[in-house]
Amino acid sequence: MDFEKQKQNATFTTPTQSANGFLFIIAQYILRVFVIAFSLAGAIITATAYESVIVFGIVMDAKYTYSAAFRYKVVADSVVCGVSVLSVVIFIALNRPKSNPKNYFYLFLNDLGSLLLLLSGCSSALAIGYVAQFGEQKMGWIMICDRVSQYCHKTTTAIVSTFIAVICLLLLTILSAYKLKSARI
Repeated sequence: MDFEKQKQNATFTTPTQSANGFLFIIAQYILRVFVIAFSLAGAIITATAYESVIVFGIVMDAKYTYSAAFRYKVVADSVVCGVSVLSVVIFIALNRPKSNPKNYFYLFLNDLGSLLLLLSGCSSALAIGYVAQFGEQKMGWIMICDRVSQYCHKTTTAIVSTFIAVICLLLLTILSAYKLKSARI
């Protein structure tokens, strides 16, 4: 009889604990899907942004391949998208009943690395976008967004999309750290 009581106590969870666990799983899953969607959108929009205009009889093209920062952003978006797809699989595996809670540390490191990579790619593209939008008088760089406005609008949309993915990754990192803090190891 005493053994039966211990067994019941060991497996008993309050409704709030199971509800919090369910909310944690749903929030992590939704945020990971958002990271995949927004980083993929940022990569596709940047890679397909193109505009050609004629200025004083000279054809001027605007492509993402002309800027190292935009190329880096596309690569960062693509890598984070791919890693996030893998993290969804890992996250599903970690939520099996017999998985080790210590493995959430690796998911935390994955989220943190993805966050840093995506933030650096987005920041570099934002810096070049700022120069394209406003120019830099002291350096002699002129603004080009008044000539290729469609290209600038597309790249702005891509940067905003990537920043949304950065915010989702920041929230994932916080959730993973919370899960590690609350795990009984």
